[in-house]
Amino acid sequence: MNEESGFDWAKGSVVDHQEMARRASPEQLCRVARVYDWSLYPEEILGWVMAQKSIDLSSALTAFLNGEPERFNYMPKRDVPDDYRAAARVLDNICLRVNSGFYLSTPGDGVKDTKRLKRWLKYQGFDRSEGRRGRWILDERILEALGEQPDLPASVALPDNSQKTLISDVLSPLKDLGVSREHLKYHPDPDQRGENMITLPQVKLT
Repeated sequence: MNEESGFDWAKGSVVDHQEMARRASPEQLCRVARVYDWSLYPEEILGWVMAQKSIDLSSALTAFLNGEPERFNYMPKRDVPDDYRAAARVLDNICLRVNSGFYLSTPGDGVKDTKRLKRWLKYQGFDRSEGRRGRWILDERILEALGEQPDLPASVALPDNSQKTLISDVLSPLKDLGVSREHLKYHPDPDQRGENMITLPQVKLT
């Protein structure tokens, strides 16, 4: 959480972690979201942390990427190994909250790994253009709340704004794909997602 707490998050029981999370300040909770080790107790700790209104959008996206969603994005729910189902459920909840606008954008730290987020959105765009869908689909419109105007095709461009910031770079792959903003409504049904999905070979993103 922070150095002053003196708590070693690599040690301790799930109860210890829960007590520390519940005593944390809003700023400390955002830190927990960004750095918590998903190999420990993701459902018990992150499941609670990510449901708190103090978590901002950048911290939520960082936590989502830390959970390595690439591993199971094209895998039907029933095929996810038992040891990873808890983490997958947390990823489900983070994605749903991101897309619902639950996490607000606040000044401060940005997404920890913008290159990885950009790559995720690039492959998500490829999936959409090929009529394929993964388990987790981030709504690019929500990411506009990070304070940047996306670089979209001229036919659907937003009002001109000369100030370019981080999110325009993150969303720039959409320009090459020519994705209509209407298609950005393409979200998985949380009750059906992954059940009738075509299983694809794991793609290593580099």
